[in-house]
Amino acid sequence: MKAKIHPQWQEAAVTCACGNAFTVGTTILSIHVEVCSNCHPFYTGQMKYVDTKGRVDAFLTKQASAQKDRVSKNERRQAKKSAQIQMDLSRPDSLSELRQTIRSNSK
Repeated sequence: MKAKIHPQWQEAAVTCACGNAFTVGTTILSIHVEVCSNCHPFYTGQMKYVDTKGRVDAFLTKQASAQKDRVSKNERRQAKKSAQIQMDLSRPDSLSELRQTIRSNSK
């Protein structure tokens, strides 16, 4: 093995947002965490959201907007059919009407 390529191993203080502090071995001096074993719902048995940056709220608003914008398959079919009918109604019925529309558009 090459000499002096590995980082220095040292004790680091881990500080949680709940106030709990403990030490671990690592290469950096201090670590700040938001959830530890003293406050995590899995270990404490308490039912609470662990939401540090509004992730739950952002997800719920995203889901609500997705439900609001959703159009059913039947509504899409009806809209497509009505658009097709409108397009067919706007077309000229005869060749003479087509010639008149072409002449009026070219002027």
